Amino acid sequence: MRRLLALRREGMLTTARVRSAADVLGVRERAVWRWLAAAEQNEAAARAPGERAAYPGRFTVTDEVRALLGLWKGNVAAVHRELAARAARGEGEPPPSIPTLHRAIRRDLTPGERAGLAGGEREARKHDVFLARPRGWRNKVWETDHMQAPVLVDVDGKPRRPWITWFTDCATNAITGVAVTPVHPSRESVLAALRSAVLREDPYGPFGGVPEKVRVDRGKDFLSRTVTAAFDLLDVTVEDLPAYTPHLKGTVEGLNRAVESMFLTSLPGYARQPRPGKRPSRPKDEVLLGFEDFTARLLDWTLWWNTEHRPAPLRGRTPLQAWQDDPTPLRDVPATDLWTFTLEDAGTRMLTTRGIRFRKRDYVGPWMTGQTGIQVRIRFMPHHQHCIEVYHAATGHYLGPADLADQATEEQVSAVRKTRAARARRLKKDLEAAQRERYAAATQAGPPRRLGALTGAQADAELALSAGTSLSQLALPDVIPPAAPPADWRTPASLAALTTQGRPAPLPSGRESAPAVSDGPAGRAVPFTTDEDGDAS
Repeated sequence: MRRLLALRREGMLTTARVRSAADVLGVRERAVWRWLAAAEQNEAAARAPGERAAYPGRFTVTDEVRALLGLWKGNVAAVHRELAARAARGEGEPPPSIPTLHRAIRRDLTPGERAGLAGGEREARKHDVFLARPRGWRNKVWETDHMQAPVLVDVDGKPRRPWITWFTDCATNAITGVAVTPVHPSRESVLAALRSAVLREDPYGPFGGVPEKVRVDRGKDFLSRTVTAAFDLLDVTVEDLPAYTPHLKGTVEGLNRAVESMFLTSLPGYARQPRPGKRPSRPKDEVLLGFEDFTARLLDWTLWWNTEHRPAPLRGRTPLQAWQDDPTPLRDVPATDLWTFTLEDAGTRMLTTRGIRFRKRDYVGPWMTGQTGIQVRIRFMPHHQHCIEVYHAATGHYLGPADLADQATEEQVSAVRKTRAARARRLKKDLEAAQRERYAAATQAGPPRRLGALTGAQADAELALSAGTSLSQLALPDVIPPAAPPADWRTPASLAALTTQGRPAPLPSGRESAPAVSDGPAGRAVPFTTDEDGDAS
């Protein structure tokens, strides 16, 4: 606009140049002529062509308007009604018209601020500009995350949504390790995925080795003592990212989105599939995948991602090609050592004739013959309570596994689980019945009126039943009142009234008897002793 204004002042501005500028700016030709006329009157108009010049009394967005926008989630009409109501109560100036309020909000607030006031920080972050990290070299940085697959899978006859835990290399976009858990993941899922990521033997493929750094979010599984100790033994730096910052680990977050759009949407049982009707529901005849079949298909897709897929950041190469083109040397760990590093340490125990006592259960193994009396160190995989790994406490030499003695059969375990599930259902039903209360519908303002009628006999019977099981009502705190404190203590009057007058404080432990004390006005001497359990008598 300043160039056009200079040409006009020099008499060199032509209609063709104005028409060309209008086409570039996407406006009409007469708008450009109007902007030039305004710029001749005010130099500030040349810096912001088309914008209305500021004038005294123009409405601007205040802190009050910003607070109301956040309260009403960006609803400008609701903000206008609130301002008008406050002005009617004499709490401020009358607001401008709704179009004027809209123009002021668009002018004074950025798109990110408007989105943040309407939808929160996550919506505001969509309008930010993020810098891209340099890709670096292979195994420089890994990222890891849990993801709940939006697919219903048949797990022991019940539809469940499995969880996926994986590690990805930021330089090559390769999936180095993956583990699938039928239910909620734990530190065991992280350790299993870590072993598959570090090992480069079959069937894990050429990807792997020990990385220099791993980025994790604030998940307690990734920051648990066992996982942290494993990373320390492998000499891996753990970068704990701040909360609610998924953009700081964009490689694995992009993988989470890609696996859903490119693979999971095509599987039967996809939970986010639009359904006909008002309520989303699954067809009754839908056959879900088994957990084994789902895991096999996910591993096949992982192989396709690493060997055939060509992500845009790799510029036409597959992750396998990018990995092989990188000459960075790799750090490998033997499989036996890696298994030891990724086990949880339970301390030392004594090997006895009954085996090893761990968590109130006995573990035995065939290698224990002739080894009774030695000190051993126990390591175990979290939540795998059927087997432990045993090492010599002094030398650290691996002795062998130990299995749980007298382990229950699958039929017994299944019966116990069914009994527990039935008990949990009964308890849940009882709790819901106890908490279910009904109130009368109100057509006018008034206090809530609870519905439900009981006879006096029914109320007495229910109270008598609860009195027999309430420990607070069974307690008898006044049978033996507390002893009076020493005379030199400053005791509140409320506490002194609850103590036995004239009775001294209990003697220190170790004395077998106490002198007689006076009981009541008659002054009868009553011996104060304790029985074998320490109770007063």
